Amino acid sequence: MVTFRASATAILATALVASTSLFSTSSAFYIPGFSPTVFREGDSVPLYVNKIYSEKSPLPYAYADLPFLCDKPKDAKKAWLNLGEVLRGDRISTSDYKLVVGKDIPCEILCRKSVSAEDATLARDFIANDYNVEWIVDNLPGATRYNLGDGQAHKQWRYRAGFPLGKVKWSKSNIHNHVTIRILYQSLPPPSDGKLIVGFEVTPYSIDQGDNDECPNDPLKVAAFQAVDKEVEIQYTYSVQWLEEKEITWNNRWNLYLASTDVQVHWYSIVNSIVIMLFLTGLVALIIMRTLKKDIAIYNEEEMKDDQDEGAGWKLVHGDVFRTPKYSSLLCAILGSGVQVIVMTVSTIIFALVGILNPFYRGGFVSFGLFLFVFAGAFAGYYSARLYKVFRGPSWTMNAIVTATLVPGFLFTIVFMLNLFVWSKNSSNAIPFGTFFALVLMWFGISLPLSLVGAFFGQRKEMIEHPGRTNQIPRQIPPPVWYLRPRYTVTLGGLLPFAVVFIELFYILKSIWEDQYYYMFGFLSLVFAILLITCVEISIVVVYFQLCDEDYNWWWRSFFVSSFSAVYIFLYSMVYFTKQLSIDHFVPGLIYFANSLMICIIYGLLTGTTGFISTYWFIRRIYAAVKID
Repeated sequence: MVTFRASATAILATALVASTSLFSTSSAFYIPGFSPTVFREGDSVPLYVNKIYSEKSPLPYAYADLPFLCDKPKDAKKAWLNLGEVLRGDRISTSDYKLVVGKDIPCEILCRKSVSAEDATLARDFIANDYNVEWIVDNLPGATRYNLGDGQAHKQWRYRAGFPLGKVKWSKSNIHNHVTIRILYQSLPPPSDGKLIVGFEVTPYSIDQGDNDECPNDPLKVAAFQAVDKEVEIQYTYSVQWLEEKEITWNNRWNLYLASTDVQVHWYSIVNSIVIMLFLTGLVALIIMRTLKKDIAIYNEEEMKDDQDEGAGWKLVHGDVFRTPKYSSLLCAILGSGVQVIVMTVSTIIFALVGILNPFYRGGFVSFGLFLFVFAGAFAGYYSARLYKVFRGPSWTMNAIVTATLVPGFLFTIVFMLNLFVWSKNSSNAIPFGTFFALVLMWFGISLPLSLVGAFFGQRKEMIEHPGRTNQIPRQIPPPVWYLRPRYTVTLGGLLPFAVVFIELFYILKSIWEDQYYYMFGFLSLVFAILLITCVEISIVVVYFQLCDEDYNWWWRSFFVSSFSAVYIFLYSMVYFTKQLSIDHFVPGLIYFANSLMICIIYGLLTGTTGFISTYWFIRRIYAAVKID
């Protein structure tokens, strides 16, 4: 991916095959090596409580720690969490809900809780902000069912993960103190006679205190609601139903959670991206096949040397085009981190395409992404050292250390400062000290040494050869044409990569900030491949016209042309914040924009490095194709 020599047609064809299986509603999601849990009659099935979350706030809270709910069991056990689950605010622990295979429970009292006025106010705030509850049974999140079809005649049941903590009615916040739990199961044929859990539905109710002295027989007939805006005694109850399911199997049990996205919109996104890419491809072909080929032929004609100054001007700067740029050490460090991001992103998408990373695997994307980023430090050190050697830097070890610490250190500082605000809100999204220690250990114990190892091998490689020699005295750069000034080329050049991804970006933002599952990995791989091709082409086109204008300062511009689309993505995230979200508090807003900034930095590194590497290869090729005295 660093040199991007793969055929664009092959990339698109491979991704298209993958996408047709991934957006199909009959596709199965599983982790290779994981097998279903077989339950038998009378077995106890644990119900895990996780957190409450809201689309109106990026601050989740641990369900077991909420003071207005039942106290956590004395023998409660916390589930082991991977790094991604910890960072996304998961806090999974056992509960007192009793689920026995095959045993229906009409109604069971969970606890009676005396809620103070202060805790009731906290509950009212959570309910007013539309917080939802996440429970887990057999790795399935508790879900509420809704009809995707038109009316009762055409029912298409789908799941929405989570269920409301309460609801607001008549200006009062009413907590859901009764839940009906429905466990859907698939019966295995003899001789196994076991059951596989294929569905976990939760229907919440608010039951009036007067009717709640004893457990009601039918909560559906209870019309009153329980307000929790003052000190009150609340009784929490639940019912359990075990229902055999004939159509849903264990392999496709996630389909009801995932089949709610309009696939046609994603195809519109792909068509939009392909049109932009084909436009740029035609422009690049025109330059390379006609203009550039003609230029090279003219330059190589001995009898036409006297007319060379009247032709295109890119050969005139052959003695300065490979001159070491300003801040070359910084450029090496940034490009090394960009290579690291490219390796991480490509590897993560491949894992997603083959089915290892999917909604079944909570926190998988974050966990795999972090570990891949850490181990890709070797690639960062290698490429940075090779480029540093071209610029004749004095200390490759210092360059490797800067490469391994500059960008990660900046991002880590943002995360640490942001975490102070999250801690102040007692959110489960606050990163524990142990996790911080693990991140630092991964950074200094794995990524930094690997960067040094990669730099060691990189500096031992032969220096990248440049055609011709660099003049001792820099050539004077003539005043540029107005439309080739850096502010115009960079600003307009960044628009095209953004135009390729902005439709798919909407669904990615929804999955990040509105707790919706994103599973269109085939479409994602298509858009990603088109994005990289677009970055390659726009960087080459802009730098070619810049060289024709006799401006040889292309090093930084080749990076900024495609990476500037990150600025547009950040502006788009601001529009998304105002149009799609209802965040109206300082800390949640700070979390949103700080995370958006970090995402845009990573995206900018990816696109900018892709543009630089391709442009660097292009320039070496065209100057090697002409005779230079």
